Amino acid sequence: MIALELPWLVFACLFVILAGIFFVWICYEILERRRARQALRHRLHCALCGMDFSDATGDPLPRCPRCNSLTERREPRFF
Repeated sequence: MIALELPWLVFACLFVILAGIFFVWICYEILERRRARQALRHRLHCALCGMDFSDATGDPLPRCPRCNSLTERREPRFF
């Protein structure tokens, strides 16, 4: 049997609980960023007129619905 004094036992329990909360928090942040990236995957920004629009066709150069210019696909940037 392992004998621990009360302050060390309290410290060990708090450490385990806080480590678990930190792990869950990190996993949630990773999933939230992945979800945001999926939501913005089809969003495009026209460089000519400045309109933000959605296009899920998969064309390499989709046309802007406002000015009908070709718009280049770019990866969404995150902080």
